Amino acid sequence: MSLVRVECEGAVARVVLCRVAMHNALVPELLADLLAALARLRDDDCRAVVLAAEGPAFSIGGDMRRFSHEGECGDLRAYGDKLVGQLNEAILALIDMPQPVVAAVNGIVTGGSIGLVLAADIVLLAPQAVFKAHYATAGFGPDGGWTALVSRLAGRRRAAAALLLNRTIRAEEAVAWGLANEIVAADSLHADAFKAARKMAAYPFGTMRAAKRLLWGDRAQLVADLEAERARFAELIAAPEARAGVDAFLRDFGSYPDATE
Repeated sequence: MSLVRVECEGAVARVVLCRVAMHNALVPELLADLLAALARLRDDDCRAVVLAAEGPAFSIGGDMRRFSHEGECGDLRAYGDKLVGQLNEAILALIDMPQPVVAAVNGIVTGGSIGLVLAADIVLLAPQAVFKAHYATAGFGPDGGWTALVSRLAGRRRAAAALLLNRTIRAEEAVAWGLANEIVAADSLHADAFKAARKMAAYPFGTMRAAKRLLWGDRAQLVADLEAERARFAELIAAPEARAGVDAFLRDFGSYPDATE
């Protein structure tokens, strides 16, 4: 059963993360489904894409229970390397989509899942949406663009505060920092995202595609920065600090961390 659902309505396609029971935590299976969905839509007739998620969370990042399992029964470093490699592929796939992408962020975004949000062209937040790194509590290296994308959009000092102080970025701050476009009412989030997508779908497709490419600038540098994150993540994931961090994280938070702490 797919962990990503694709719905089409006229010229707009909606891509929905639907691993609801685990708050859309990232695992290879979900990312593989997302990559397959995006690959199909690249050559589809749709003119704009909405990226959304089911449940109260957009995504809580890497599945800590899966990290724990891989640490006990598998090769944790190889798993981490694969997971972040797939996440980087998904981030770049969203950036490279010829169609403009609107992210509709309904709730908490932690860990590497922020990359799926920041790779969108337009980001709308519900009032309860928050971003938080949580690497300081887990003992991992930053992934998902926390150094490659957050620092580009918000600046190095703000990225440092989010990572090194484990600072919660609430919706108002995310907009002020340039990580999102605007906050909309929770009950109209998906309608507003569709409205923005339909507006862009009605504009000349060549203009939309050219604007995306020019706005992202030096793609080669972004690829290099994401690859540096992947390499450091794989290096740290099997270290004693990370193993202890996973155990403490699951003990203190379970599978759904409180972003306010």
